[in-house]
Formats: sequence, structure tokens, C-alpha cells
Amino acid sequence: MTDLTLPGAGEASEGSATALAQLPAVDRLLSDAALAATVAAYGPTLVKRAVQAELAAQRARIREGAPPPSWAALRTAIEERVRAVSASRLRPVFNLTGTVIHTNLGRALLGEEVIEAVAAAMRGYCALEYDLAAGGRGDRDELVADLLRELTGAEAATVVNNNAAAVLLTLKALAAKKEVLISRGELIEIGGAFRMPDVMAAAGCRLVEVGTTNRTHPADFERAFTARTALVVKAHTSNYAIMGFTASVPEPELARIAHAHGVPFVVDLGAGALIDLAAYGLPREPLPQHALAAGADVVTFSGDKLLGGPQAGIIVGRADLIARIKRDPLKRALRVSKLTLAALEATLRIYASAHRLRERLPTLALLTRNQQDIRAACERLLPAFARFAGPQFAARCEPCASQIGSGALPVERLPSYAIVLTPVGRRSGRLLGELAHRLRALPVPVLGRVQDNALWLDLRCLQDEAALQRQLDGEGAA
Repeated sequence: MTDLTLPGAGEASEGSATALAQLPAVDRLLSDAALAATVAAYGPTLVKRAVQAELAAQRARIREGAPPPSWAALRTAIEERVRAVSASRLRPVFNLTGTVIHTNLGRALLGEEVIEAVAAAMRGYCALEYDLAAGGRGDRDELVADLLRELTGAEAATVVNNNAAAVLLTLKALAAKKEVLISRGELIEIGGAFRMPDVMAAAGCRLVEVGTTNRTHPADFERAFTARTALVVKAHTSNYAIMGFTASVPEPELARIAHAHGVPFVVDLGAGALIDLAAYGLPREPLPQHALAAGADVVTFSGDKLLGGPQAGIIVGRADLIARIKRDPLKRALRVSKLTLAALEATLRIYASAHRLRERLPTLALLTRNQQDIRAACERLLPAFARFAGPQFAARCEPCASQIGSGALPVERLPSYAIVLTPVGRRSGRLLGELAHRLRALPVPVLGRVQDNALWLDLRCLQDEAALQRQLDGEGAA
């Protein structure tokens, strides 16, 4: 293989015009034998774009006074550009933040049989909206409706792309241009400054705040009804807690009041769960089946988060109200794809079987992971993290508290263990930032949390300890 050397490469040129002239043409670079493997692997179109981009970058540097690059440096830069463009932006990471259902990291993890169901739906045609018995068009919601009816006791069910959409669609279909009563203490805001009052406005409803921030009584609701009242809504405050001198109206009482005035009662559970988490040693979370049994006419909740399935918004309740919701034109805009339905159906089948749930639902397994098992993993990985961090850090194992995340059970914590890396000496802030950056720059980025002048790496969510160990050993200290 012949290697070409650019005249004057690596040395300052007499002028930018001379240096610019030393850059090779695009075609000359593409025909270089050393780039042949890259062209074969990624295709000539992608490599050509990388060549053009790198030559443009080099021209800009030369105009600023930099010397022209060597042929080898050009090759390396072009190959790096090609790999960067071809790499997936949705990169896997090691979640050592201590938050199990982490919105920014994809929330719930899916089980293997759920993943297989999604893969099967992707590989070929499937009866998504086709009634095989009748030989004509069907309803995609029926893929999961039976399971949801069985698990919640609802008369009917429908699915949209997330719980915010479920609330929006329910409000629009049942109360557009009408009044909706809700306790002032339940005017929730979820991530991204998405607020219940904004959802009400987007649905075309008039929000009527009832009671006060910390105390709302049945009489407050009774006084709020007018001829234009269309719904009573109760929103589960899953992402915050008001404590102290408080009062709220229980669901059975709210249902009684709503029904006495001839309007439906809607409950937004937010995070959602289908099983009693207390049976697994976790804090108890409201269940849709309990809300329906208490008199709710419609209940909305998430398919991911505590349910441990794909992102989806689930609406269950009275058949006539679900039918109205499904007839609304917005329903089509919010419907889910075959991939979401395949994942949701497989997840619901796991719940319906009530068999080996902890083994088959990874999110439940992480939430219930034993603290001593986490501590043992910390002790095994401590030397590798200490070597990686280097002598500027002291490394130790410490008990800590994980959080469930995504607005679920906001004041509850899960006992866990973490590797704690504390800077030694001055400039601790800079050292912490540099260490966190080095961990994020690993082939599979490692994400922790900075707390109390230290980097905390909570191992509750670590699934592949051996892979993390190999990665740390391969990099070593800076």
C-alpha cells in the first residue's frame, strides 16, 4: 500500500493559500487504498460526506494559521467522523444514579419475553387492526382490552401513547366546553413543566379549583357544582407529597358526590401499578382496580413506570364512557403502534399469569433488590473504581437510599449501597466534574450523582457487573 505524504505536512506554511493548496481533492482521498475498508463497511456516500466535512474543517483551521495535516491524520479524522455519524444516538448506559425508573434514561426495563414479542411484531405482518374471525377491519385496542378488563375489573379499556395523553383525551371527550372540578391541592405538574391546568385548557375545559392547597372537604365540592359541571377529577399526587395539616376527600365520597349530581368521576393515577407492591416489601401504591371499586367511572394510568411495560397511557372504566373517548377524533392522533401494543400485551400477560413476576419484570426485580446483594457488588467493584479514579480520590462503600423515580412514591426511599468517590485536597469541584466526564466518556457511559462533595455510584440498577468491571479495568486511571 502506497502512503502519500502532503508537501510540508506538519510544518507551518508560508501562507494560507499555499497550505490550502496542499489539501488533497475529495476523489483522491476516496480512492486511497487505506480508506477502502471504511468505504466497503459504510458505503461511499457516507464516507464522501465525511471527507467533505473534514476537508472543510481543515480549511478553516489553516485560515486561522494552523499547518496542513498529514495524510495519516486526515485518514484518522475521516474514519472518526464516519464512526461518529454511524453510531447510534440511543446509547446504552450504566445507570448508577440511584433512580430506578429514570425518565431521562428510558424509564422501565422490559423483560425478555416482552422484547421477543416486539421483535416478532417488527419482523413480519401481524393482525393489528384485522378481525381474523370476521375477515375484516378490527379494533387495535382489542389486543389488550380483554387483559385490562380482567386485571382491573373495568367494563372497557383503550390505550394511547402516554398518561398525559390519556388525561387530555378523557377531558376533551367527556368535558369539552364544560367545567371540571378538581381539588386545588391536586393541580399537579409533571416533568417538562407540563401542568394539569394546561392540560385542562388544551382539552377545552374550564378548570374549577375546589378547596385549598392543603385541605379540601366534601362540602367544598358540593358548593362548586353548577349547571355546566361535566366532570369531577381526582389526580393522584404521585410526584410530591403535602404533609402536616391536610385533608382530602376520599374516592368513595367523591364518587358519591359526582354521581348525585349526575356527572362522571375520573381518577388520574399517574404512575400506575397492577399489583399490591406491599407484598414485595415496597410502599403501597393506589391501584386502578381499587379506584374503580371505589366508584370511579374512568381511571387513567401509565403503561411504563411502576407497571414496568412500554410507554403508554391506559384508560379503563365504564363501557359507554370509553366508547365516547374512542370516538373522539383526537384518539386517532394519540393511538399507539403495533410495537407498543405488542410490548404492552406481553407485559399484561405476565401480570395475568401471576407467575414469577419478579423474574419476568426487570423493573420489579430492581425495585426489590436486596440491599446486602448490592453491598456485595459494591465491595467487589470498589478496587476497580478506586484504580479508575486514581490517587486524587478516596473510595469507599456507603449505605444510601435509592428512589423509585418518574414521580412514583416521591417520599419513599429504597435502602441501597453505593461506591462513593471523594476528592482528596483542594479543587474538589473541578476534580468531581472531570471524573464524572471521564465516566461518561467510557464506551458504555457510567452515570452517577454528585452529592455531598462526592460522586455516588448506587449499584441498585447494575445488571451486568462483569461488563462494568472489564470496562473499568480496560481504561485505568487518567
